[in-house]
Amino acid sequence: MASKKISKQHQTTFDGIRHQDENGNEYWRARQLAKVLEYSEYRHFLPVIERARTACQTSGQRVADHFEDILEMVEIGSGAQREVGDMRLSRYACYLIVQNGDPAKPVIANGQTYFALQTRRQELADDVRFAQLSEDEKRLAIRNELTVHNKQLAAAAKDAGVATSLDYAIFQDHGYKGLYGGRGAKDIHARKGLKKSQKILDHMGSTELAANLFRATQTEEKLRRDQVRGKTQANQTHFDVGRKVRQTIQELGGTMPENLPAPDKSIAQIESAKKKQIKKADR
Repeated sequence: MASKKISKQHQTTFDGIRHQDENGNEYWRARQLAKVLEYSEYRHFLPVIERARTACQTSGQRVADHFEDILEMVEIGSGAQREVGDMRLSRYACYLIVQNGDPAKPVIANGQTYFALQTRRQELADDVRFAQLSEDEKRLAIRNELTVHNKQLAAAAKDAGVATSLDYAIFQDHGYKGLYGGRGAKDIHARKGLKKSQKILDHMGSTELAANLFRATQTEEKLRRDQVRGKTQANQTHFDVGRKVRQTIQELGGTMPENLPAPDKSIAQIESAKKKQIKKADR
């Protein structure tokens, strides 16, 4: 009973130091978080932040999106103020910080639970909102997310030794071949009956796009986690991940990606229609 009371107290405390900017984005301030996590001095908290920043970078996330250096005005007596360094933290940054703190402290242990639960709640809320979207809206959302993750995959591949544009094209083809049962980009392009200038990702339904998104995110993570080095090993890694995703689809009784129908409208057509709707609504 006492532990539940302490946990509730700490949840209220973490909620109490949560801020929102003018765009409705939530954030925490590092100096306030340090006090809540019972660090006697901010300088003792800085090594924990550095470990969290390293973990963020290792996970393939853009550190600047989660840890932002800012200046804060503090009182120094007699009404005078001076600027001190502080940091604006995302929920993910706070989660990494408490994960790198001392779990022997009850407040750290409760912090780990709090930020993990809050993150999961947000994921579930996003899932509900996503389920309410139309097929075209789902396609657009996943395609935009895939664009971001393909950039991150390209960066991870480059770190592994995939250096030139030709190297990357071959690397990408290995991923497609794993997922599409030996079919490369040209084969998929032909199967969908696309023109030379059309991109295969822009002519996929939400289910097929989701399979490719999973392939991209898992390959990036594996390249970094296993510290893959060399083009040959990177290509094999991408193929193996694609094949594993295909195997999972098969085990779940799903339709193989090459057998999924190509939608009538491309992503470009969906975006164009959306822009026209916005212009019409603004009139």
